[in-house]
Amino acid sequence: MKPMILAGAMLAALCTTAGAQTIKLADVAELSGGGATVGTNWKNGIDLAIEEINAKGGILGRKIEVTHADSQSNPGIARAQVQKALDAEPYVLLGPGYSGSVKVTSPLAAEAGIAQIMGGEAAELTQGGNKYLFRTSFGQQSSMPKVAKYMAEELKAKSVAVVWVNNDFGKGGRDVILKEFAKRGVKVVADLSTEAGQADFAADVSKVKAASPDAVFVYVNEEESARILKELKRQGVTVPLMGETTLVGQKVVELAGEAANGARGHVGLTTDAPVDLVKAFRDKFVKKYNYVPDHNGVKGYLAIYMIKATTEKMGKVDAKAFADTLHGLTIKAASEPGILMDVTFDQNGDIDRQGFLVEIVNGKQVVKEVLPKLN
Repeated sequence: MKPMILAGAMLAALCTTAGAQTIKLADVAELSGGGATVGTNWKNGIDLAIEEINAKGGILGRKIEVTHADSQSNPGIARAQVQKALDAEPYVLLGPGYSGSVKVTSPLAAEAGIAQIMGGEAAELTQGGNKYLFRTSFGQQSSMPKVAKYMAEELKAKSVAVVWVNNDFGKGGRDVILKEFAKRGVKVVADLSTEAGQADFAADVSKVKAASPDAVFVYVNEEESARILKELKRQGVTVPLMGETTLVGQKVVELAGEAANGARGHVGLTTDAPVDLVKAFRDKFVKKYNYVPDHNGVKGYLAIYMIKATTEKMGKVDAKAFADTLHGLTIKAASEPGILMDVTFDQNGDIDRQGFLVEIVNGKQVVKEVLPKLN
């Protein structure tokens, strides 16, 4: 009996040791509901990066494990899933992608002292002093000034119509862009609120036409972007259409078809970027999943390489020290190719790196201008 007990104890010890050698991550994303395109791309980017890193021995010799949970694109469900994920004490929390879901989950991660790397772009998310929250893309406070400047100086727009989605993401972007237009003397002749998941944009586009703007700024989620682009084309709106990443993403182009041609946007991430490492990522993603990823796929991929670079900088797996290490950290693509482009994280968890101005031409994103890092 004693040898059996001893053998059992040894086996338990071995299992415990093996478990300790695994870096456990938790992901909560929009895998169903209105944000399924966002969450699925995000998840696939995460899984691709983990597969690559584990194939090369992991991080500091430890393999990575991730659990994925579905927020169903619902902030309440996202909060419950994040609480469940945090109960398992992950090294880092990943997601969600929707700003409204990040808003209600970030206090939980902060209370647990766990870094949260998310996809939300609402300006307010990183302005509240939460030292555990980090972006994978530009926040609205970084991107909207560039959009307004382009519309005023390059498009020569004196008047604009603004169409936005009535959620945390849309309201945040609308508030920032209106201030930026005011600074530049651009008159907002239509300010139109739409709903998440909205199917019919005929009335909204009619109001845009009636306002006769020089240009239209569209700031809604991906699937709604495709619908409004189709309606704008159907009603014969020919003025320049400008937006952000959600207007000119790969999924929007696929859904909108020819109606996407001519749409322009500022994007922090695009798989059409003239950057060799980004092109290589796109090829790997297409080979694994048989479709071209949008910016959310890049975000998920980068989140894992942020974790790798930060952990290697510390030289240890330390969840409590992770956030402090990532603040102020510059990760160079020359030393960590998985980060794709040089990036710096400030004390708010916001990022600074290259950005791009793109236009949809014949169903593809064409980079018109490369915008350098701010600092």
